[in-house]
Parts: sequence; structure tokens; C-alpha cells
Amino acid sequence: MIFSSVIALALATLSAALPSPNIEKRQLANVITHCTVPGTAALTFDDGPWVYLYDVSKALVAANATGTFFFNGNNYECIYNDDEIKRVKYAYDHGHQVASHTWAHLDLTQQSWDKIHDEMWKVELALQRITGAYPAFMRPPYGNYNDLVRQASAIRGQELVIWDFDSGDSVGATVTQQKQAYDNLVSRHPSTVLALNHETVEVSVHQTLPYAIQRLQAAGYRLVTLAECLGKQPYQSVQAPGVKDASWHC
Repeated sequence: MIFSSVIALALATLSAALPSPNIEKRQLANVITHCTVPGTAALTFDDGPWVYLYDVSKALVAANATGTFFFNGNNYECIYNDDEIKRVKYAYDHGHQVASHTWAHLDLTQQSWDKIHDEMWKVELALQRITGAYPAFMRPPYGNYNDLVRQASAIRGQELVIWDFDSGDSVGATVTQQKQAYDNLVSRHPSTVLALNHETVEVSVHQTLPYAIQRLQAAGYRLVTLAECLGKQPYQSVQAPGVKDASWHC
């Protein structure tokens, strides 16, 4: 009897250690950490749309440059609010790239499979409704991802985007520290730059950004969208934008 119990326990332990035959091996999305087109710099802006978006766009356009906005759906404010819709449209209509930063800025590595998809599709739908463009790129909040996040992104036809330079604005870096970080970057002069900034930080937008644009362009970099710095298409599809109705809500 004791021997049989030991055998049964051993078999149960072995069975638990084996992967379930119902779990399929899914493709992992590509993770982008740097640009690939020499001489390009992609300035990216997270956590919007927010009130400083217009100033980000104007600073870039005045320098004959473009940027990339990784938008949330319901972070600082609901993306379906009229003011937020105007901001998203403004960025898109002025030649900037719009991309997904997920719906509510949750750490995706702490979410279930269904919740990961929910966080992704809701902001994708909002961007498609507002601009007509379905994003090809997603930046996970906090830069955190795991295989489950990569699998969900692959199913959704998207690539994950991180960065190779952080201005430090989201963690409290002063303007002086941010400018010094850009100075150090230019001194190293890498072939390409994929920079993380936040459109929600006022001093970053109004003081650091003009300095960064000047320093990068003076160093010979072309300031382009993420897609341009990769030589890829920014969207999976583009169609006519939608018309706001009762379904546009957070």
C-alpha cells in the first residue's frame, strides 16, 4: 500500500511538471530596442494624449522634424474626450506617428492573457476610430514585458518598442540633468538614437525638447518617426476615421 502511494505521488508530480498539451507554442513579437537607419534619431513621447502635445508638435514641425506618440486610452484622461480626440488628430494630421501605449498604463507582466489583450485592443480601436490608422507598434508601460506580452503582440500583428536613450524626465530628472544626458548622448554619437520622453512633463516639453532638437540636429541626426528610423510601415492599415457616437467612451 505504501509503495503504491509513493508511485502515485511520483506520477502526479511528473504530470504536473509537464506542459499541458492544450498550451500551444505561440510566436513571439519582435522587440525593438534601437533604430536601424543610420543617422536617424526617433524622439518618442509616452503617456498622452495630454495638454502639452501641441507644443511638442510645434517644436518638432518648426525644426522640420517628426516624432512618435505612444498614446494611452485612459491614463491622464479619457482618449474619447473631445479635447483628447483633437490632440490625437492633431498629432496624426501633422505627420507624427501614433502608436499604442496600452489602455490604462498597467504593468502587462502582472496581467492575465485576456487582460493583456483587453489593454491592447481598446487603445488600438480608439486610435483607429480617431485617425483611421491601426498601429503596428506597441510600447509596454514601464518597458516591462514577458513572453505572454510578446505572444499577445505577435497575434495582434505588432512589434514591441523599448528605447536606447532615456531622458529621465519620468523619474524626476531636472532640466539640467536631462540636458546633460542629451549632451552625453551626442558626445558618444551612436549611429542611431531611439529616445524616450514624456509629453506629460511640462519642463521636459518646454525646456528640454528644444535643446534636444538643436543638439541632435547639430550633430547631424535626422529627426524622424519610429517607423522611418526602422524603414518600416507605421500602421497595419489605414482607413477613413470614424464619427464619434455613444460607443466612444471609457
